[in-house]
Amino acid sequence: MSVPEFAPVLHWFRQDLRLADNPALAAASGTGAPVVLLYVLDDETPGAWRIGGAARWWLHRSLSALDKDIGTHGNSLILRRGHAASIVAQVARETGASDVFFTRRYEPFAANEESELAALLEADGRRARRCGGGLLFEPEALTTGSGGPYKVFTPFYKAAMKALRAQPIKRAPKKIPALESFPAGDDLDGWRLLPRAPDWSVGFGECWTPGERGAEAAVDRFVESALQDYAVERDRPAIVGTSRLSPHLHCGEIGPRRCWQLIADGVQVRTGGLGKGADAYLRELMWREFSHHLLHHWPDLPDVPFREAFAAFPWRSDPEGLRAWQRGLTGYPIVDAGMRELWHTGWMHNRVRMVAASFLVKDLLIDWREGERWFWDTLLDADLANNAAGWQWVAGSGADAAPYFRIFNPVLQGERFDPDGDYVRRWVPELSRLPAKHVHAPWRAPDSVLEDSGVRLGDTYPCPIVEHKAAKVRAMTAFRGLKGTAENR
Repeated sequence: MSVPEFAPVLHWFRQDLRLADNPALAAASGTGAPVVLLYVLDDETPGAWRIGGAARWWLHRSLSALDKDIGTHGNSLILRRGHAASIVAQVARETGASDVFFTRRYEPFAANEESELAALLEADGRRARRCGGGLLFEPEALTTGSGGPYKVFTPFYKAAMKALRAQPIKRAPKKIPALESFPAGDDLDGWRLLPRAPDWSVGFGECWTPGERGAEAAVDRFVESALQDYAVERDRPAIVGTSRLSPHLHCGEIGPRRCWQLIADGVQVRTGGLGKGADAYLRELMWREFSHHLLHHWPDLPDVPFREAFAAFPWRSDPEGLRAWQRGLTGYPIVDAGMRELWHTGWMHNRVRMVAASFLVKDLLIDWREGERWFWDTLLDADLANNAAGWQWVAGSGADAAPYFRIFNPVLQGERFDPDGDYVRRWVPELSRLPAKHVHAPWRAPDSVLEDSGVRLGDTYPCPIVEHKAAKVRAMTAFRGLKGTAENR
């Protein structure tokens, strides 16, 4: 099939739901040809992790915002649902598009999808144009001295910092030329991405503004109010001490390079230098980078322990314990606060994520993949690479993972990072009247204090479902029983 001269081109939106700093969109617009703008909701690609419930809420709002932004640039967003490679190729045929531009993704099913699309387009005499933009570096760009991928974060971080260079950020095209008539598309509301009966997402809109403009506003807030003290206050869940950019980054409403340069430029204007806060945030961006590189090189990361010894780990089947953890009813206030924050807002503070994950994996000895699946469905920023790498890190089975003997004490973590108990009181209102001295371990409080605070253990608030000291001994025994565990650290 021949493609006519001066044919339109197609830009396939994926996790790059933005107009600025979008290399694939810039390349498509730069051809001077009409640009078909397409997003495909894929429920059919084999091996794909279907988008979770919370992330579906974000996607609806993000696509709505993107369509409005596109409208101001003289074009419209086409929505289709189905097997992505087939749908994209079909729309290219319908519109006569000569080239299909898209931003690269790194999940194994997405990489297969790209290869399938390229073959379909080539068979039609069309071209697939894959671009970067989702990471600071493509996974092939950073290798060890022997030419292989990095398995440890610190040398990866040093290599990335050495290679990192400021680059011009492409602005959104002033105009995106459109076809005279648009191909048929789905109605966003018809996808039913938003929860209905019951609407468990009511708290999301209070906390978040999805979309490219929301992402840039979040960066501005972060630079103005939290970045200076980020290195210290990012561990304090009771305050807004983190960037809260992760859902925006996951959907590609802002790219990591633009995110970093906006932060760096803002700090330099104010202080003349980067400072500890900006350095600490860049390190967190590099952890995101490292996770995606790991997933590219080890595509079974979400399903298989990175360290082979952990394939024999004696995980426990404990449906009641898992349910208590999911509902925020473990009897450990910092864990319960985090799980309830997650349910209400679609997000959890990173320090608390580690504590909650450690409790599931090491106090309850429940398989890390159970936690991975729950986070996938409940996190607005559910990202396959970050989620898998984070859970394996906590479990001790991942690349550069926490030592197996590192078991977070939920009481001490609460006392250290929520010393006044404000975080716990916000999300566990049953304990709101307890004094700070007892809020992280209410079972240790005198009966008189519990009575004065309206707390009845086992009634208004659960007793601990496991005793941490005994659980730690049990976990240490299990971990030490793995052949090669200690040697691998």
